[in-house]
Amino acid sequence: MRFQRCRMLFGDEDFEKLQKAKILILGIGGVGSYALDCLYRSGVSDITILDYDVYDETNQNRQIGSEAVGMAKVNRLQELYPGIKTIHQQMTMAWVESFDFEPYDIIIDAADTTKVKIEVAKKCYKKLIMALGSAKRYDTNKIEVASIWKTHGDALARKIRNELKKAKFDRNFTVVFSPEEDKCKEKGSCVAVTGAVGLTVCSEVIKRIVK
Repeated sequence: MRFQRCRMLFGDEDFEKLQKAKILILGIGGVGSYALDCLYRSGVSDITILDYDVYDETNQNRQIGSEAVGMAKVNRLQELYPGIKTIHQQMTMAWVESFDFEPYDIIIDAADTTKVKIEVAKKCYKKLIMALGSAKRYDTNKIEVASIWKTHGDALARKIRNELKKAKFDRNFTVVFSPEEDKCKEKGSCVAVTGAVGLTVCSEVIKRIVK
């Protein structure tokens, strides 16, 4: 049986909770695609992914499905993970404003755009698990899970904290981040970290569901 070992780990009752959970993943690149893979293999059957990009050759060092250069990411991942739902949509401020997050139990934010991340946080912080900067690093031992307000050493986290303070937003949400010092100036990346951040996000989702 496909999920026998998951059932052995979680027990029947908690495994049923996992199967019924509705998860939305925003952004399915180097972090989001690994979160998807982990949730799918753990028995979550109601997963919606949202992305607008097509695969580029430079994605191949870190993104699941990226051998399909030129193909829309959501379409390729739907082939690899039958049964998932897809939204081929650009994440803009207007989209965040109008989208209904209510049906989902947990929202994973693995998007790149800072302004969008901030708006998503304001709108659905109670259900949110946010991935922060994972480029320019290669040490998975540095990855941490914390409240956004307890983050340190991550430039994106600092920017988000500052913008939220300006907006007088003081609510709490969980983030996965790494305070590892940047190892390059450009957008260099290593799947050891981007993938591990995605898997850590998945672990946080599972803990929240079975709790």
